[in-house]
Amino acid sequence: MSLAIINIGDSHDGGLEGNTIDGDAIVTENGVITWIGPSSEVDPTAHENILDVAGATVVPGLIDSHVHTTFGDYTPRQQTVGFLESYLHGGTTRVLSASEVHVPGRPTDVTGVKALAIAAYKSYEHYRPSGMTVHGGSVILEPGLTRADFDELYAAGVRMAKGGFGAFPDARDYIPVVRDAQAAGIKVMCHSGGGSIPGSKSKISAELLLEMKPRVAGHINGGPTSLTPEENVRMVNEGGDIAMQLVHAGNLRSAIQLAELLLERGELHRMMLATDTPTGTGMIPLGMIRIITELTSLGPLTPRQAISASTGNVAAVYDIPGGYLRVGAAADVTVLDAPLGSAASTAFDAIELGDLPAVAAVVTEGIVRFTRSRNTPPAQKPSVLTSERKHRG
Repeated sequence: MSLAIINIGDSHDGGLEGNTIDGDAIVTENGVITWIGPSSEVDPTAHENILDVAGATVVPGLIDSHVHTTFGDYTPRQQTVGFLESYLHGGTTRVLSASEVHVPGRPTDVTGVKALAIAAYKSYEHYRPSGMTVHGGSVILEPGLTRADFDELYAAGVRMAKGGFGAFPDARDYIPVVRDAQAAGIKVMCHSGGGSIPGSKSKISAELLLEMKPRVAGHINGGPTSLTPEENVRMVNEGGDIAMQLVHAGNLRSAIQLAELLLERGELHRMMLATDTPTGTGMIPLGMIRIITELTSLGPLTPRQAISASTGNVAAVYDIPGGYLRVGAAADVTVLDAPLGSAASTAFDAIELGDLPAVAAVVTEGIVRFTRSRNTPPAQKPSVLTSERKHRG
């Protein structure tokens, strides 16, 4: 399957510098970007599909690194079917499981949590809800898990773990278990701040996080209750390479402070934007676009920095496909534009004004999933999809 995306206006390659792509056209073959260059060099008859984005902005597909998936496109927490399809219509092309903690009657014994993580990973390995890629299977850290268990999980494909919901009598008891998971090659995200669900017993403090050293401090700005401003300073200044995950379902004031601190240290690479949904806060189809816009229009980020924190940064931390517009990368693309009625004329200008950009089109695995989002206002520059080879026949 061949797709050419032409007449690209502004763009972002997913990298830390927020550079534009080298041209105004992208060609994909069988789900991979194979060429980037000028639209004038694209032969329309050489591709099954042509997506003319009419000067709109093209960025890598957004990656939400904190989504409580379970199985299929259903969230028991909000009793909603089709939420992942709605997130796709918000420009999100990949989501990472923040553990399947919302599975009804979830197991807490060693055998059960291993089985749950492996089943979730295997469930989404080839299933693409409406074209979205779900990185499922994040083992919930519970007492009794050993290095041998993590080796078994890794061999089965599980690459993620979540701390903060286990039945440890003392939160510091997580530390040796985290070390065993990391030694097996599994990336650990730990809950940060106050409790997030009924039955939560204790706060995960900055002191504990700094001692634990997870790869990711999950919802560091609160899920929904944040650390203190003083703890935020410690996490940024003393956290080494711990990635800071700023989420929509958290404390916006805390997120702004953390973003300011990370930028002051020149450590944008440690920042990831996410939603932390579905939770009691709800399921939020435009959650990624909202936090991008909030931290730009109200906070210290530029639109390009916010996109980096929502694409390439996440791919780099978790070592997953996607996140970049470059030859050889997964063909996940989000087309953004200023929404109809905005004073802005481009997606990035709209974000700076605080207007949520329109999602003009989304491509996953080199397939155009739609050319008009059902969840945003229409784009000022609508995308048009044509099938040239079909027309030739």
